[in-house]
Amino acid sequence: MSGKLTLISSATASNSASVEFTSGIDSSYDEYVFYFVDINPSSDSVDFQTQFSTNAGSSYGMTITSTFWMAHHNPGSGSGGISYQSNYDLAQSTSNQTLFRTLGNQSSESCVGEMHLFSPSSTTKVKHFYGVTQGVCSDPQSYENFSAGYVNDASNDIDAVRFSISSGNFDGQIYCFGVS
Repeated sequence: MSGKLTLISSATASNSASVEFTSGIDSSYDEYVFYFVDINPSSDSVDFQTQFSTNAGSSYGMTITSTFWMAHHNPGSGSGGISYQSNYDLAQSTSNQTLFRTLGNQSSESCVGEMHLFSPSSTTKVKHFYGVTQGVCSDPQSYENFSAGYVNDASNDIDAVRFSISSGNFDGQIYCFGVS
């Protein structure tokens, strides 16, 4: 693999409840990368999340098993650290996967990042993903969030991905690339 990125589509959220990519995720690529730019919610202290579909976005809620941890720094106190966040793990759950937790809604509070999805068209294997996001939470502290796991469906393909906020709407840009 050369690692060449090919832009498949992009979406701009403007006070949107969610952004969905319902086309272009197919057998053309074994890896897809989604880039998030300036994700800023209307509500304070909410989570930026994702979920997957096997029916072109008619429904979401595929079974996910995942883990979540973060690094953080408080600029006011100078404290920081790295911590495992077990309450953001999913264990055979159809809930949304958190990519960034407790995102603030002030103009100086937003997040950026990326999520990689592997072999979404496979009908013989589970589909792995990982995400890395960085931003300012509602404390305000600087967070770097790490999520990783798999969609536990070996027999169906993933052909749509949804991004949303746990409560309210959000602004920002999301780009979908295929990796060759």
